[in-house]
Amino acid sequence: MLPNKLEGIGWFTYEIFRRLAQRHPEIEWLFIFDRPYEPRFIFESNITPVVIAPPARHPILWYIWFEWSLPRVFKKHKPDLFISTDGYVSLRSKVPDIAVIHDINFEHHPENIPRKARGYFLKNFRKFAHKALRIATVSRYSRRDICATYGISNTKVDVVYNGAGDFFFPLQSEEKEEVRKEITHGAEYFIFVGALNPRKNIDGMLAAYSLYRKAGGLKKFVIVGEKMFWNKTIAAIYNHHPYRNDIIFTGRLEGKDLNKVLASSHALLFVSHFEGFGIPIVEAFKCGVPVITATTTSMPEVAGDAALICNPHNVEHIAKAMEEMEDEKLRQTLIERGRKRAEIFTWDRSADMMWESIQKALEDAKRLA
Repeated sequence: MLPNKLEGIGWFTYEIFRRLAQRHPEIEWLFIFDRPYEPRFIFESNITPVVIAPPARHPILWYIWFEWSLPRVFKKHKPDLFISTDGYVSLRSKVPDIAVIHDINFEHHPENIPRKARGYFLKNFRKFAHKALRIATVSRYSRRDICATYGISNTKVDVVYNGAGDFFFPLQSEEKEEVRKEITHGAEYFIFVGALNPRKNIDGMLAAYSLYRKAGGLKKFVIVGEKMFWNKTIAAIYNHHPYRNDIIFTGRLEGKDLNKVLASSHALLFVSHFEGFGIPIVEAFKCGVPVITATTTSMPEVAGDAALICNPHNVEHIAKAMEEMEDEKLRQTLIERGRKRAEIFTWDRSADMMWESIQKALEDAKRLA
């Protein structure tokens, strides 16, 4: 949990464990950090913060932190259970653990991961999955994928869905107009939200946007997120894009700022190649924004009947879905379905699901003791 840098795993940790610490004052929680922590992340008096070195910022330090520093903390505090919200566990430790493995995209598309991290993930995550007493993951798709890829029984894997923050909600028309004036000089726009890495299919969405405009579409395209792995292919498509002046990069946005820009959009364009869940889909539902997403991995599971779903490998399909979003009746139907769909994916429910997984792990640990 890093201040002003919460991504999917960070929000999962923040939202779920804030609730669990508040709901279960009988539990002593140790929050283990690898650098000085933000005091606001120590939500309740039953949380003890522990800081251990080294700051785990690359594979060698990951290894040292989990295999040497963490066991020393376990030896001192003697926890009943270790919960790793990013899937890493200590292979040297005998403390029972839950590994929260959000997805294993790196197993299927290792080319999208920097070389050193890729080697660490491919070498170790299978070991982490087998060593963990239980695994939690964020969708039924990811559960099937983890079990099939690593040869693990699905009885060991619990689904703990993601949610969307309470700060996501629809805006009034006047507020939307003000945001559009600020972002796109008043024009309506499609929006993408997420880290700009290859698996998000930025190049495919940019190509589809070109087709949409050539077919007569007038909406602009706003892209929200950090350029994590901005590659030559994406750069070339953008630099030579015929409508480059109507593509706006905002950089990273959070909280109320993200809500304003998302809730003022015409539709969310979220057509990734691979997602363990796809939090922006639910965020758009809560904002009253219709969604275009992909046929692949977890996205149909999350979107249900509340989105237009298209083949992420076919830019014509994506462009056609963008054209279909000009139909106001269709947009309103999707918005209403999305609001109902959002009720399934709440952080309160996610906390309940995580607590069930914790109880199973404690029971398993007692049985194996």
